[in-house]
Amino acid sequence: MKLADIYKILDEISPFELQESWDNSGLVVGDFTQDIKKVVLSIDLDEEMIDALDEGTLLITHHPLIFGGLKQLQFNQYPALHLRKMIQKNIANIAMHTNFDQTHLNRYVAEEILGYEICGSNGFIIYMDVNEEFNTFAKKVADSFNLKHLRMVKSHDFIRRAALCTGSGASLMRQVEAECFLTGDIKYHDAMEAKSIGVSMLDIGHYESECFFAQILQKYLINLGLEVIISKSKNPFTYL
Repeated sequence: MKLADIYKILDEISPFELQESWDNSGLVVGDFTQDIKKVVLSIDLDEEMIDALDEGTLLITHHPLIFGGLKQLQFNQYPALHLRKMIQKNIANIAMHTNFDQTHLNRYVAEEILGYEICGSNGFIIYMDVNEEFNTFAKKVADSFNLKHLRMVKSHDFIRRAALCTGSGASLMRQVEAECFLTGDIKYHDAMEAKSIGVSMLDIGHYESECFFAQILQKYLINLGLEVIISKSKNPFTYL
């Protein structure tokens, strides 16, 4: 199958035009005329993964390898060290990032991972009916994402409704119309701001909240007559 045909299918699943202006979803590396027989899905890519891939593979990732313009390619530095090997092995890469967040990832995490009913959405923000004590809800969230430690801002004892944005969504907190906001990469000053405006927050981790990308997308691609496999991406963080 031509890469262009796969791209068209992906665009129907989650239109690339939905991505944010700062994003770089779409074809990042490759040639639309390339013949593809194997597709590998992953949230990110690393050197070990590239070394293990067969030549001519299409790698579909959640995060784009290139976000902004490159002024130089130094092959001993990220991301050029990956690009060099990908070009040498004729490995193509398509990213599905903020478009997929809006169409699939946030909804999947709310319903399938957390197990709550969605009661509304607004762009990247998904709302869930909770109606639980804060501590009970926080414990369920920690267990759902296998978090040994859960960073929290507790501004409420009872959570009627919660909002969710996978990845890094703290900048959206003032748009949230719920008692509690679940997202990753919450910074110190985000926590201070949340306290000041009376919003509870749970830091569900960036990797931990987005690592379901591959298993969601695989279901749409397994009937294309291609080999579609999931490559388990590694969390760049380790914890004591």
